[in-house]
Amino acid sequence: MKQQIRFCKSFDGTRIAYATVGEGPPLVRAPHWLTHLEYEWQNSIWRFWLEALSRGRTLVRMDERGCGLSDRDVRELSLSHYVNDLEAVIDAAGLERFALFGHSQGGAIAMEYAVRHPERVTHLVLLGTYIRGRFKRAPERREEWEAQLKLIEVGWGRDDPSYRQLFASQFIPSATLEQLRQMCELQRVSSSPADASRILRSFYNIDVSESVPRISCPTLVLHVRGDLRVPFDEGRQIAAMIPGARLVPLESPNHILLQHEPAFGQFLEELDGFLPGGGQGFPALTAREAEILEQIAQGLDNAQIAARLALSEKTVRNHITHIFDKIGVESRSQAIVLARERGLGQRSRPS
Repeated sequence: MKQQIRFCKSFDGTRIAYATVGEGPPLVRAPHWLTHLEYEWQNSIWRFWLEALSRGRTLVRMDERGCGLSDRDVRELSLSHYVNDLEAVIDAAGLERFALFGHSQGGAIAMEYAVRHPERVTHLVLLGTYIRGRFKRAPERREEWEAQLKLIEVGWGRDDPSYRQLFASQFIPSATLEQLRQMCELQRVSSSPADASRILRSFYNIDVSESVPRISCPTLVLHVRGDLRVPFDEGRQIAAMIPGARLVPLESPNHILLQHEPAFGQFLEELDGFLPGGGQGFPALTAREAEILEQIAQGLDNAQIAARLALSEKTVRNHITHIFDKIGVESRSQAIVLARERGLGQRSRPS
């Protein structure tokens, strides 16, 4: 799997970096704080996220202005600018209709985009996000938030990682020491201390409460109960305000879900069940079902599929039952023949 990094210009001439990876129906990840398209690809915290999100899909993601490979030291940082940058990337990528994923601060950007462009967003997925930034939802704690912003300005550029460690431990409190080290490094490379403070301040001032009730596409809201960065109540409020939205609580202390925790597996199950399927020649299948059919076409048994996709064998069996019903076969051998006739199973098969 290889990502392709490109650049486009936003409305004000700012150069925005974006990357695509995978094949299938497009899934756009809205921009959020602390990204770097190249470093994320090498970082074990994010690499498995990118691989999982791009299975059976074309994943499009970007570095926001002031961050990663996009232009640094830009004059303007605001919700409106972030949404405009997302518009520029989507147009440059040639996307007409797509699913949109907003994680953390990216959720507010995704919600605002979905209101501006209801004809383009087919499905909206929100994880660990909020309607109002910290200055808006907890003004009585502003002095505390200002102190954290000052820590970023004075400490993030130093070789000593202890200043960055505070934020890393809030994002992933159950992480290993190596994962915390990688998170600290991501903070260092993603933007300058001055830009990081400005970006975070702009997010602290976000308020999309007027836009949220106008979202009209199918929406899935997922939120970790023990999130130290964004209170669970924010997710509950979003789900209550978006017509028809469904809330899925996740059990974890981590704002960024880690690979081997059950909450990440649950997130993927919900995501794959919610988004349109990407199976070649099998439009009725969900992305997860298409992925399992691909494994079947390669000749893998249930135990091998479960191990490869980090699922239980019972979950695999349940998926296979649904797959057989949807594609109209009665046996595994019939499924293999039909899947291979339609182009699946062409990747490396076990000997």
